Amino acid sequence: MSFRRLPVRWKITLLTFGIVLFSLLLAGIIYLGNLVKLKEKELEQRSMITARTVSQMSEIKEWVAEPEGSKKINPIVEKIRLINDVDYIVVMNMQKERLSHPIPSRIGTRMEAGDEGAAFAEHIYVSRAKGEQGNSIRAFVPIMNEELEQVGVVMVGNIMPSLIDIVNEHNKEIPTTLLLSLLFGLWGSWLLARHIKRQMFDLEPYEIARMLKERTAAFDAIHEGVIAIDNNERITIINDAAKRMLNIKGDPRGKSIRKAIPDTRLPEVLETGQAFYNREFQIGTALIMSTQVPIKLNDIPIGALAIFQDRTEVTRMAEELTGVRAFVDALRVQNHEHMNKLHTIAGLIQLNQYDKALDYVFQVTEEKGELTRFLSKRIHAPGLSGLLLGKVSRGTELGIQVVIDRSSELYRFPRNLDQHDLVVVIGNLIENAFDALQEKDEEPKKVFVSLLDEGESLRIYVEDNGIGIDDDTRQKMFERGFTTKTQPGRGIGLYLIQQVVEKGNGKLLVDSRPGEGTSITITFPMESEEAQSS
Repeated sequence: MSFRRLPVRWKITLLTFGIVLFSLLLAGIIYLGNLVKLKEKELEQRSMITARTVSQMSEIKEWVAEPEGSKKINPIVEKIRLINDVDYIVVMNMQKERLSHPIPSRIGTRMEAGDEGAAFAEHIYVSRAKGEQGNSIRAFVPIMNEELEQVGVVMVGNIMPSLIDIVNEHNKEIPTTLLLSLLFGLWGSWLLARHIKRQMFDLEPYEIARMLKERTAAFDAIHEGVIAIDNNERITIINDAAKRMLNIKGDPRGKSIRKAIPDTRLPEVLETGQAFYNREFQIGTALIMSTQVPIKLNDIPIGALAIFQDRTEVTRMAEELTGVRAFVDALRVQNHEHMNKLHTIAGLIQLNQYDKALDYVFQVTEEKGELTRFLSKRIHAPGLSGLLLGKVSRGTELGIQVVIDRSSELYRFPRNLDQHDLVVVIGNLIENAFDALQEKDEEPKKVFVSLLDEGESLRIYVEDNGIGIDDDTRQKMFERGFTTKTQPGRGIGLYLIQQVVEKGNGKLLVDSRPGEGTSITITFPMESEEAQSS
């Protein structure tokens, strides 16, 4: 098994144990160094005390200057050496002749070590010297007689023990401390590794890395934009689709979302804990359809998530859902209406009523042409004009008269809105009017539609003489999914209208009573012409 595939528990254990072992090694080196220093200090003090003691003895002072003084001095010094546990004591007269030494053959010889000179000038000091038996620590003390004249020198020396000898002096403490430290280090390393492994849900690092790569690839493969933030409003997740839609360069992860995307409402979702579903927002120059929800872990907010689509894609979907459907309905209605007119013309010709057949053709052409010319001239939105033509034909098929206010006009769009938003609003208002009139038995059935550009506002007015709306329905009619119909897939039209009204900062007024029809007025603020031209 390669080291990369070694379980993280063993990796952490080995690494931590290695750190503990290395720390013990460093501590041991420092500890042994301190032991050596302490041993040196101890030998210095012992040597100096012994040297002072010998230099103050009256027998030494008396015999140091005598020719046969070594015979009296050496026995006394040897007893002191054994009692004080020093390696050697050398008493010298002023001619540097040794009067005492552990090796008898050296008694009477001159001292020529090189570090004794200062002692013959009444200096007291400690020196270190390297001899045959190893490094030694030597204390020098002058011998002064009663007249305070120097008559000799006492040198006390101790051989510095080796490192092994020093360790052997602590042969119980060091192994015990080392063993206990290693055992506790190994145990602590294992506990730490097990804790970290549990924190990672028993996953290995390479498994976590693979999951992160797979998650990143999955997010980047999603066509919708995805952005997530943490409790500090820092971006934690953003996929390629979100960067592309919002024109973000580089990687903004870890940055504040207020700086990276100033117009977003994710911080608001994080603060309030309230989710937004299928709302249209404007971020910079982009119009997007977004769902924004708080992220919770064990009911504790830990961030917020936004999933959104580019408005262009939403518009394309809306065209498919509304424009194409309306176009198909209009074609079907026109085909049915065209067949009825052809049958009428054919019947008149068979009855030899050629003049009436020709008048009928002129009449039909004029009626249709007049409405088409009006819409082309006054409504500068081809999609909306087509929708109104289709609804007129659809109303004819259903036995409903759709009347377009001849004072209607539309040359520009309200703020934040476009042609497709007005198609959604007017199309759904007329369809709801059709539904209300189909439940009405008596004639006539009428729908009145008006679009008035009043300079600073656009007023959309749709009125029918249907069955009306009760108070309970009026309170719930703009809720998503609410409907009084039993057919599946209903209850979305008025909700979409409400979304467009909020998007365009408009005002919506409903006037209705059961049995007396319904009128809905929507007013949108308009941009000034200077703003539009700029």
